[in-house]
Amino acid sequence: MPEGPELHLASLFVNRMCGGVVFTGPVQKSEVSKNPEVSFSCPAYTIIATSRGKEVRLTLTPQKSDSAQGRCRRGKTGQVNQVQTMDIVFRFGMSGFFRFTTEAELPKHSHLRFYTNEKPCRVLSFVDTRRFGTWQPNGTWQLNRGPCIMFEYLSYRENVLSHLSDRAFDRPICEVLLNQKYFNGIGNYLRAEILFRLNIPPFVKARTVLEGLQTHLSDEDRKSVVKVEDTEVKEEVTNTEVKEEVTDREVKEEVTNTEVKEEVTNTEVKEEVTNTEVKEEVTNTEVTDREISDRAAVKEDESETPDLLRLCHTVPLEVIKLGGKGYDPENMDYTDFKSWLQCYYVEGMKSVRDHNGRTMWFKGDPGPMAPKDAKTKMKVKKEDDHDYKGGKKVKKAHSESTTKPKYIQETVQEKEVPQRRTGRRK
Repeated sequence: MPEGPELHLASLFVNRMCGGVVFTGPVQKSEVSKNPEVSFSCPAYTIIATSRGKEVRLTLTPQKSDSAQGRCRRGKTGQVNQVQTMDIVFRFGMSGFFRFTTEAELPKHSHLRFYTNEKPCRVLSFVDTRRFGTWQPNGTWQLNRGPCIMFEYLSYRENVLSHLSDRAFDRPICEVLLNQKYFNGIGNYLRAEILFRLNIPPFVKARTVLEGLQTHLSDEDRKSVVKVEDTEVKEEVTNTEVKEEVTDREVKEEVTNTEVKEEVTNTEVKEEVTNTEVKEEVTNTEVTDREISDRAAVKEDESETPDLLRLCHTVPLEVIKLGGKGYDPENMDYTDFKSWLQCYYVEGMKSVRDHNGRTMWFKGDPGPMAPKDAKTKMKVKKEDDHDYKGGKKVKKAHSESTTKPKYIQETVQEKEVPQRRTGRRK
């Protein structure tokens, strides 16, 4: 099932393939799909994708042209309206993904299609074999989903820690991690990998695990989030006003024979003053959670063990870095992803179904809240175990050699039984 990293990679795929491409005509839906029609038709429009947790939004933006005179057709036939953009929000279900192909190579399970304005025509398709995926025209991010674990780290963390009194946290931690109201983007394989790294039993009360993390969201943590190096500032912070507090002790090595006030605001710091010598307070900036998450939102000591909420942020970013579960619709390759996994479906690990019927992979004791009637299974079969290697063939051959002689022996005995004579004896 696609999780937060896979949906983000899907948005990157759409932007990479559709950048600079002009689409045209109506958006077409397959006949078998039960999702709503997308009433959008325009002579020329572009597509941009954005992800948030387990959702992807496609923004259709009409383009002005001489032939269309900046107008597009939308809604009922013959009704012409002014140019308006449309947002379509996708949720991938169990098997959804995007593909960009020629019209002749259109995938079999393509349920929503966007056609390019070129010859030969190409098509951006939403492909969903199992048809659990959904889309919503003129849609918005789902209100009952929390902030994104990957790109809205501060909001997500505060949302969890400020709602620990919620009854949802009475449940086992492995089940709470799938609650998209608090962990938007976490799925089955991510929860297994995160709990395994911290050696946390999956079936312990979530509130017990998270209560000790409340003090971690302090003012110092907030300041450290916006404390970035010069190279990061150039990429993320532009055209902003920086308010800096520079004390005499921090600048005395570089700035000599000068009188420095205790508070220096709205000044330009010379290149000789390095980040380690200058304590900066960045205010009134346009830096958002999404812009700073990619740059390691919280500056932690490498010697410190990251907490659960922190790993829910960094582990998905690891998956994005290595390409997720091989998100390349043209050539799906899961080799790197399988090598990265430490717990999920790994040999020697145990698995059990949680209270919602989802399989949980773990190591060691499952915890006191494990389902009583659940049966723990262990993965022992290797991937290279085939029939031609093991005792299955030998066992089968042995069983055949023992059954056949009995059958033959019985038939022989039946033939040796003399037939009863009839008629008079001479």
